[in-house]
Amino acid sequence: MRIVLATHNAHKVLELRRILGPTLDGLELVAYDGPEPVEDGDTFAANALIKARAASAHSGLPALADDSGICVDALGGAPGIQSARYAGTRNDSDNVELLLKNMAGMDDRGAQFACAAAFVVPAAAGGAGPEEFVELALWPGAVAAERSGTHGFGYDPVFRPDGQQITSAELTSDQKDALSHRAQAFAAIMPIVRSTLLGER
Repeated sequence: MRIVLATHNAHKVLELRRILGPTLDGLELVAYDGPEPVEDGDTFAANALIKARAASAHSGLPALADDSGICVDALGGAPGIQSARYAGTRNDSDNVELLLKNMAGMDDRGAQFACAAAFVVPAAAGGAGPEEFVELALWPGAVAAERSGTHGFGYDPVFRPDGQQITSAELTSDQKDALSHRAQAFAAIMPIVRSTLLGER
């Protein structure tokens, strides 16, 4: 059973294949080669569904997608759903630099990574409309004063998870996969995927 993974982000593809691991038994993740939809939702869940719907419509296959970002308490939840476009360049380093600049001198460094995982199954021929599912997960922590670490991507070099003395960019892949917002969201959605496509209960 094939599922299209609705992203053009190579880092995310690698991370998701690693995270999903054994839960993909009997399922094949295929790359999405269609156009990027306009992500004009006002929540992570809405944008994840927009991406999954577009990939499913383009491929005719069930689709998985996620939308994620960092939400900073002192910035009123920003950058939030604009995380990937925060600096206007879609460049991770630029986004991190702007975040650190906007938080200069702030004592309240509280933040959380958020991830919405969406699963869309296209309508069967002559059947009911598409089925849609979303799971949301949060990973609490704080924004470090400076970058540290070379693993991961996005805001990982400045995100220090609760209970850790290092940033998520300093965690090993196994450590991050056991804790991250993305791992939690997909752990929640995969039983639904397997039940829907493979009839598992």
